[in-house]
Amino acid sequence: MSATHPDRPEEQPGRIMSGEMAEQPAVLRRILDEGAPRIREIAEQVAARNPRFVLLTARGTSDNAALYAKYLLEIRLGKPCGLTSMSTTTAYGARPDLTDVLVITVSQSGGSPDLVASAEAARAAGAITVAVTNNSDSPLAKVSEFHIDVLAGPEKALPATKTYTAELLALYLFVEGLRGGDGAAAKVLPELARQTLGRGAEVKALAGRYRFAERMVLTSRGYGYPTAKEAALKLMETSYIPALSYSGADLLHGPLAMVDNISPVIAIVTDGKGGEALQPVLDRLKDRGADLVVIGGREQVDAASAGFALPTADVPEELQPILEILPLQMLAYEVTIARGQDPDAPRALAKVTRTH
Repeated sequence: MSATHPDRPEEQPGRIMSGEMAEQPAVLRRILDEGAPRIREIAEQVAARNPRFVLLTARGTSDNAALYAKYLLEIRLGKPCGLTSMSTTTAYGARPDLTDVLVITVSQSGGSPDLVASAEAARAAGAITVAVTNNSDSPLAKVSEFHIDVLAGPEKALPATKTYTAELLALYLFVEGLRGGDGAAAKVLPELARQTLGRGAEVKALAGRYRFAERMVLTSRGYGYPTAKEAALKLMETSYIPALSYSGADLLHGPLAMVDNISPVIAIVTDGKGGEALQPVLDRLKDRGADLVVIGGREQVDAASAGFALPTADVPEELQPILEILPLQMLAYEVTIARGQDPDAPRALAKVTRTH
């Protein structure tokens, strides 16, 4: 990392990531104002073809967005839904019958060769293909029957932030469109996101707990589980701290044994059925004396070692992940800065990962 100079703030570590995090309220507003009509139009065309089930294809941060869509599709739409293994077609040459199957491929860049090849193969096999990207001119958009632009604008920092929340909102609006909804519940998100991002001092105080952490565990259930996975990814790719993410149910099936009174644990407690399902896990973590930080409602935060209370009292459970990830993005940023590293440029990573 090159030296920085007080009179040249453009070289400050993390400047790009910080700026892109701050753009998220405007990006969410843009999707609601400009993107929603086109998303609804695509959803209506897909719904008219009545797909028998859904497959989701993605990698990295977009894979966590796809997992969120899986919860939406199964809970809100009642459609069987799975996450694909691209190597079955790209490496092994499998050619499944995908007639009347909806295949949604999520990719920030739309440029990874395996995603493009997988979508192309799915369309040739009879699938209804929808690409969700931040690049309408991408190869993935061109090979797919339908394209949803998440309208996040150029993202230059290697850790994806604004494209992730944009993908979540676009996928929510798409699923709502499939079921005939208008997505009106999402209109509160830009302002609530602005309020949440304005509380950086609280997050910076939390970050002090993790500056010297050797390992972290993140857990949640239901709609919050993709948030746990995405937060773990952000922490690993920026600060290089090994961060393990588990569904609360899976945490009890063995990994709980590694948690002790010096183990940092972050629990994302969604206000709703997912949070209720996580409560026995929180009780077990407290019994083990874990250093428990909660991202969630005020009551759950007050009962933990520390936390960040989210403004989600009147937000439907299925929309809360768009707010949950914001303090965790800021946490990854602050921990990385505290460890003397630059979150804009994690080592060994490229913005477009070209897997095959």
